Amino acid sequence: MATQITVSLLVALLLFVHTCGVWAVVEVNMEEKVEVMRGETAQITCMYTSDEGIGGTTIEWLVVTRSGEEKAIYFQDSFHTKTEPNTPYTDRISVKRTGAEEVVLTINNVQLQDEREFICRIKSLTDGMGMGSTNLRVFERPNFPTIESRTEGVTADQDKLSEIGTCQVKNGYPKPNITWYRNNTPLRSVTNEVEVSSSTTTESTGLFSVLSKLSLNVKKEDKDADFYCEATYLLPGFSGMSETEHINITVFYPSTEIHVWVESPKVKIKEGDTVVLQCSGNGNSPASFLFKHNDVDLPGEADVKVLENVSRQNSGVYQCTSTDMETFEELLNTTTVSVNYLDAAVVTPRENVSMAMGQELEATCNALSSLQTQTVWLKDGEEVSKGHILNLKAQSLDTAGTYVCVVTVPEIEGMETSSSLRVFVKSPPVLKEDDVTEVETEEETVVLSCHARGYPVPTITWDTKDGKKQSDPNFRILSDDSSQSTLSLKVDSNATVFCKASNNQGDDKATFNIRVKTTVYTTPVATTTTTTTTTNNTIPISNVTVKPKTPNSAEKVKAESNGVIIAVIIICILLLAILGSVLYFLYKKGKICGRSGKQDLTKEKSSKDNIVVEMKSDNTEESILLGANGEKQPPRD
Repeated sequence: MATQITVSLLVALLLFVHTCGVWAVVEVNMEEKVEVMRGETAQITCMYTSDEGIGGTTIEWLVVTRSGEEKAIYFQDSFHTKTEPNTPYTDRISVKRTGAEEVVLTINNVQLQDEREFICRIKSLTDGMGMGSTNLRVFERPNFPTIESRTEGVTADQDKLSEIGTCQVKNGYPKPNITWYRNNTPLRSVTNEVEVSSSTTTESTGLFSVLSKLSLNVKKEDKDADFYCEATYLLPGFSGMSETEHINITVFYPSTEIHVWVESPKVKIKEGDTVVLQCSGNGNSPASFLFKHNDVDLPGEADVKVLENVSRQNSGVYQCTSTDMETFEELLNTTTVSVNYLDAAVVTPRENVSMAMGQELEATCNALSSLQTQTVWLKDGEEVSKGHILNLKAQSLDTAGTYVCVVTVPEIEGMETSSSLRVFVKSPPVLKEDDVTEVETEEETVVLSCHARGYPVPTITWDTKDGKKQSDPNFRILSDDSSQSTLSLKVDSNATVFCKASNNQGDDKATFNIRVKTTVYTTPVATTTTTTTTTNNTIPISNVTVKPKTPNSAEKVKAESNGVIIAVIIICILLLAILGSVLYFLYKKGKICGRSGKQDLTKEKSSKDNIVVEMKSDNTEESILLGANGEKQPPRD
């Protein structure tokens, strides 16, 4: 019986254990991959379900090595947690429970070697177990790509591949890719046409560097082609792209034709200019050039020919011959150069011309030119006539002068020539008279001036009224038909001076009457009053310059004193006149001299113009009546 009970208990226990094993099933869910940039922090989440709850499970984190081995890095149960020592993650990982059935593995400072598979394993107390895994992906952005072109040129149509350039991108992870473009079109390797070769280098850091080389069978059309490359790379969640700068290559190809032209000047050429000839072909290959002028070789083998200070002899046909340095094929072309000229102007008559009054003259001006010309005549800078013929009539001395003929070419700026004609008009001298000058002081030095016009140039002489010649006059020739003479003359009395201008056509004379103004100072014996007597004379002079004598300081003081005395005398005379009038008035009223009443002035009628004034002598007390004209009148009763 006891045995049966024991068996029953064992069966029940086995059934219980079996039932518990079924209930303890664990399910684990994880992301397929986690992406992160190198040096950043990665978080891997492990979510699970278990019937035993938190206290009945253990958590393990493992990493799969390069050899495929699963190596534990972390352990946790109900009683303790443990980070496995001596692993690459010992100091860089941490595990945190973020929910009842969720834990997160955090990896700091992620490196390239961390790109592994990480496993989360959950175990129950009844040996139920579940596990999941996540692949950690690590990324590094590469440097900006660079491109280098071939330094030397490439000859086209050689039926072989020629290197165009290289493109490089460094320090990327995973490995970046490089694509070449020609005129925005991607290039792929094509046998005998295009070849793109790449090589990859793993740096000591584990990053990748890629070098790509492009080779082409170069055609003439590639001279204008635009080449560049593009680097593509992966980053967390997206793809990146960087583009290099664009390059061109030098393509050599032979010319099929050449051209030669005048590079400068761009306007019509004139004598004295510097002319630059340019020769160029439509190809691009080393070549030599030879210039010829009228079938005569010119020195040099460059594609530019400079002709300095050209003349009309440089006109003609210029030929340029180009020789290809590889094929030795010759091409040639020509251009015509025309050097315009303007000869010196020739005036007829060529000598100086002397004209009589009223005479007429026709002068011509001509200049040989390759282009149409215009001619004007100038006198004293002003235009007096148009055309190559100048007609003159000697009407006065103003007709004389220098006439300049200016010939210009309107089509070319600055192209001109000139010549001149000197015309003289024969005329007797004519003196120019100036205003009269008044001499203010005595003992003056008078400067007399005579200005004469005439042709031939007049000579000028000076003499006085008594026939005395004046020596050392200042004589100047002002122009071909005018002269001037000045005479400095010291005078102390009135004088007459003659100026005479003469030439072979006649003469002219001017008279200068000098009237000196004198000042006399007198001093009366009885008084200190100085009386000044002034005599004024006027001198009609032609351009007289007077240098008055400057008085000394004593004379200035004396003159001022005389003025004060004269003013005092005038005031005294006025006071005496007023006093006399008052006394006369009182006398007539009988207020003085014992008289009273009115005087009878009607006893004897006087004429209308007679005014009688009675004056008494102080010595004889005799009354005398004076008429208005100073005649004595008999006394009245």
